[in-house]
Amino acid sequence: MSSISQRIAQELGVKEAQTRAAIDLLDEGATVPFISRYRKEVTGGLDDSQMRELETRLGYLRELEERRDTILNSIREQEKLTPELERDILAADTKNRLEDLYLPYKPKRRTKGQIAREAGLEPLADALLGDPSLNPESAAADYLNPEAGIEDSKAALDGAKYILMERFSEDANLLERLRRYLWENGRLTSAVMKDKETEGAKFRDYFEHSEPLKTTPSHRALAMFRGRNEGILSLSIAVGDEESSVNPCEVMVAEHWQIADRGRPADTWLREVVRWTWRIKLYTHLETDLLGQLRELADNAAIDVFAQNLKDLLLAAPAGPRATIGLDPGLRTGVKVAVVDATGKVLAHDAIFPNPPQNKQAQAAATLLKLIKDHNAELVAIGNGTASRETERFVKELLSAHPDLNCTSVMVNEAGASVYSASEYAAREFPDLDVTIRGAISIARRLQDPLAELVKIDPKSIGVGQYQHDVSQTALSRSLEAVVEDCVNAVGVDVNTASPALLSRVSGLNTSLASNIVDFRNDHGAFRDRGQLMEVKRFGAKTFEQAAGFLRVMGGDNPLDSSAVHPESYSVVEKIVANSGRDVGALIGDSAFIKSLKPEDYADQRFGIPTVSDILKELDKPGRDPRPDFKTATFKEGIEKISDLEDDMILEGVVTNVTNFGAFVDIGVHQDGLVHISALSHQFVKDPRSVVKAGDIVKVKVMEVDAHRKRIGLSMRLDDKAGEQAKGEQRDNRPRRQSAGKAHHAGNNAGASKQGNSGTMAALFAQAKQNKKGRL
Repeated sequence: MSSISQRIAQELGVKEAQTRAAIDLLDEGATVPFISRYRKEVTGGLDDSQMRELETRLGYLRELEERRDTILNSIREQEKLTPELERDILAADTKNRLEDLYLPYKPKRRTKGQIAREAGLEPLADALLGDPSLNPESAAADYLNPEAGIEDSKAALDGAKYILMERFSEDANLLERLRRYLWENGRLTSAVMKDKETEGAKFRDYFEHSEPLKTTPSHRALAMFRGRNEGILSLSIAVGDEESSVNPCEVMVAEHWQIADRGRPADTWLREVVRWTWRIKLYTHLETDLLGQLRELADNAAIDVFAQNLKDLLLAAPAGPRATIGLDPGLRTGVKVAVVDATGKVLAHDAIFPNPPQNKQAQAAATLLKLIKDHNAELVAIGNGTASRETERFVKELLSAHPDLNCTSVMVNEAGASVYSASEYAAREFPDLDVTIRGAISIARRLQDPLAELVKIDPKSIGVGQYQHDVSQTALSRSLEAVVEDCVNAVGVDVNTASPALLSRVSGLNTSLASNIVDFRNDHGAFRDRGQLMEVKRFGAKTFEQAAGFLRVMGGDNPLDSSAVHPESYSVVEKIVANSGRDVGALIGDSAFIKSLKPEDYADQRFGIPTVSDILKELDKPGRDPRPDFKTATFKEGIEKISDLEDDMILEGVVTNVTNFGAFVDIGVHQDGLVHISALSHQFVKDPRSVVKAGDIVKVKVMEVDAHRKRIGLSMRLDDKAGEQAKGEQRDNRPRRQSAGKAHHAGNNAGASKQGNSGTMAALFAQAKQNKKGRL
């Protein structure tokens, strides 16, 4: 049995010394961002993605080891642990394999096989299995036991059958072989439950559906699991050809136990035992296992989609520290207005009514114009919810009439803003403000710095996931929390302006310490240097080690405190200063001089070349932000609702969500359109995220509009023509409807091989509607 560190090293393709060092650091309480940024020499340069995978696998493998120990102890207590069994258990590399080996020894309620053994029928079972030339009825006559209920040969043979069924179904090697065969060759089939056609219309693509189990994509698997959970669909795993009388799995069971029909007296009886074993014992058990495996893979794929979209959203370009007015649009209730300064501090708030039914445009214009002038606002952030296009038109007309204002309007994705405004955090931050005003504040701040504002919201409420409510919520939360932590630490945090929510995401900090930092700066003023952090309540040396490099002190006493250079390595910069005869301030930003330095000249036993190289990069561009430059999409004038759309219209939009089957794009009509994976590019696209990500500004062509069902089909291939199939490419990638019993493998056609069975546009929109259930 290889060690955990060896196994993870093999999986990551790195040396065991690297994984062993990383595991030691994690066990000492170091965080992934800290290790990947400031302990490169120790880990041999494992990056943050490798560290996250290592952390996840470490948890799984440690759980596996705990279970292994439990199983070994249990079998030892039963005095049934043989050297061979112990060897197999120690070699088991998955939880399934471990449980298969444990199955015969696992405490269970009294079975028919146990009852038959107690009645003395095991020798009969062994005899018939070992010598099929025996006549079953004649052999059984020697094992009658009326006191145990074995009054005739049939009862004896039934008991022997139960003994062999139990033995056959608990053979770990056979289970492993069958499980692998079913995964490779089985088909996932779904069928509508009786009288559920009308109630389950949204699942109609799966009323009679079959496709290869191992290639079922995440979104379709989750759709079918949802249909089953809602009592609409039944799911099963089919194997072989229903028209054939030979079941390949029964053949495998017979071969494993060397059972063959050679016309001997017991062959027919043994063949019946095999058939019962498969149908009664093995099939149900393996089907449950494999559906669980499919569900886990689908969950993981959906969680990965959500995590990547969240990362893209969190790392979206910030507009920066500029005075901003946030507008939370509405019709009857009006447009809520909030003004924040460059630091996000609330300066004023109001409500205007430029839209129907009030239509008080002159009054609204006067109010907004005064707020812009009074506070020198440079940006107007407009939430993209109800009445957003009407509000945007009103604001643009106002700004066009006053070009001297030097103010720009920007549409902002407000997903999750209402969750924040009604949250306990918002109530503490703005106890005297109405929830609608809090929403306008959040919209303004989100434009200034998406990361700083979005960390205040439960990631699951941001709504950029795929079937996010169907997957394991524990696994989803763990993944999303890791994404938020990585993003916050990749950007860095200004310790003097950051909210408690943002500070709590910094490496080594938690909610309590974040509050203590805010309390300290409220009581003592802005931090002047990183060293002051040690004066914060409960901020010890270990916390300082983990957090200091990610906390920035802008304009403080030491220029290095505003950079990502960790205080522990300031001595490296001091060497550079001593050798050059220049002070730190003169070094920072002098690219020509920095590039002339050789990392090896300043490396030592503690700080190697990787760390020194990072320090030089930071001196060249201190506090560099990994996020892209700020730019905005321009929605087409006059296109404000679905009915305004026309086929072949080319529009600019913002990608709001990327799934395994395509990307959703906001084109300014209050309903996102779908660019199917086959319409993202003229080239083959395996993963939509290789082409677009959440927040991207893209040009799309309108291909299909269904105003009644609020569905918009788009293409990023601008030479496509609406209503025409792309030349030379299969566009109809719908899930194939067929008899569940047929051996035909759904999707094994030219179209599927090019783009995968991603479903009809109607089916995908139905899935998207389900995905957004509960989204804000």
